[in-house]
Amino acid sequence: MIRVLAVDDHPLLREGIAALISTEEDMELIGEASNGREALDLFRKLHPDITLMDLQMPEMNGIDAIGAIRGEFPEARIIVLTTQPGDVQVSRALRAGARAYLLKGMLRKELLDTIRAVHAGQKRLSSEVAVEIAEHAADDALTPREIDVLRLVVVGNANKEIAARLSLTEVTVKSHVKNILAKLGANDRTHAVTIALKRGIIDL
Repeated sequence: MIRVLAVDDHPLLREGIAALISTEEDMELIGEASNGREALDLFRKLHPDITLMDLQMPEMNGIDAIGAIRGEFPEARIIVLTTQPGDVQVSRALRAGARAYLLKGMLRKELLDTIRAVHAGQKRLSSEVAVEIAEHAADDALTPREIDVLRLVVVGNANKEIAARLSLTEVTVKSHVKNILAKLGANDRTHAVTIALKRGIIDL
């Protein structure tokens, strides 16, 4: 019997997962959590075979929760369930220790097979996610400083304000913005923000 823990801050999604799993003879839902902190506590108590993990949650997000769980239980098998196919987000989740990455829109089709595959020691990615990763495989990654600048662009700061906030010169900020646009293939600052959000480089 594959023992499953579901972690998502939306009760309706957890109900949907429970309904899917309840029809299967080889798996059971043994617990539900609504954020990463609860997930870590429940994992310690229940030691599930498979953990289904959302990424965007209050208190502790999914990536931090994956890192925390895997830090204590390196053998933990975690499947990410999210609405976000962004390649950077996927890479972060896989680096944190996730063994599969599924989009919520594909749950009905792919969830049960993915649970069995990961339980058997395999790794899985939704096809849409794999396409995103392949598309950006050769892209230059933004530096941590460029990401700092981009986060301040998102909330509407002009170059002068960004320079003051980060203790940089305005010329340096302009150079960072130019590099960001080039690396993301963006036409302007707004376009850069849209791309960065879609790829999971930053979140709101």
